[in-house]
Amino acid sequence: MADQRLTVGGSGALALYVSQDWAKPLPAVTRAVITIHGVLRNADVYKKSAEQALAASGLDPASVLLIEPQFLDAADAKAHDLPAETLRWSHTGWEGGEAALAPAPVSSYAALDAILAKLADRRLFPALTQVVVAGHSGGGQVVQRYAVATQGEAVLQQQGVKLRYVVANPSSYAYFSAERPAGDGFAPFDGASCPEFDQWKYGMAARPPYLAAPTPAQLEASYAARQVIYLLGTADTDPNHPALDKSCMAEAEGPYRYARGLAYFRYLQGRHKTGLAHRVLQVPGVGHDGEKMLTSACGLAALYDRPGCSG
Repeated sequence: MADQRLTVGGSGALALYVSQDWAKPLPAVTRAVITIHGVLRNADVYKKSAEQALAASGLDPASVLLIEPQFLDAADAKAHDLPAETLRWSHTGWEGGEAALAPAPVSSYAALDAILAKLADRRLFPALTQVVVAGHSGGGQVVQRYAVATQGEAVLQQQGVKLRYVVANPSSYAYFSAERPAGDGFAPFDGASCPEFDQWKYGMAARPPYLAAPTPAQLEASYAARQVIYLLGTADTDPNHPALDKSCMAEAEGPYRYARGLAYFRYLQGRHKTGLAHRVLQVPGVGHDGEKMLTSACGLAALYDRPGCSG
């Protein structure tokens, strides 16, 4: 269990790890890296991977704040006898920004907004210039959708802080139209056998309240302009991986994670001939391994702008 809490919306407490005491000013911090766990909600494992990536970066640890939120579910709350104010979501609902089950209907994306709002406080972070939101696997799903939906980015921009999203090996992506990969291109998907293929979190239909107001076109335009890196392991090619989303909605995006990631980037390139602020970094020979992805040369380039990535 993460050992710290952040109040969200005045009515719930988000569990998280933070590498330094952010209750007091941290004038040395220039970069914050938020790392989001996968479906196992094992924020402790991702905390260790984030620490290893920071050590490999060669940067002064005092200049970087590491944050690992933990999106607990109802079973966690019961098993650990957590206080009533601890936010908890359905088992996978937090991945798509759904409202918490208790103590209040707070979107998991609003919880990320609260982290960004704290980082935007210049009294605490007078030298902060860069925030990176990264996630692998289920966490990569969260980051990709949050980059589409975010309402918290503006407060950082107002303070001149840059924000980057690192999407590593997710099982699926949110598409902006009914087209899906078909051969070497894209074509309208026949949803007769999979009627939910275009519903959120795979498409723009039936979006949760957090992002229901903007139109799909508005969401897409904002997303295309954001700094997004797709960090893809070239060996994440197992169509039967036990943690791979094998629903018909995900299968419509490709046979395995590596193919789905490359296809999604081609899809966006086709829709945005100019102005797409996204790029792909490929990690050769690495499969579905969060630690190896984040600590690779391309992982360090994505998180810390370190040299050495040829992907």
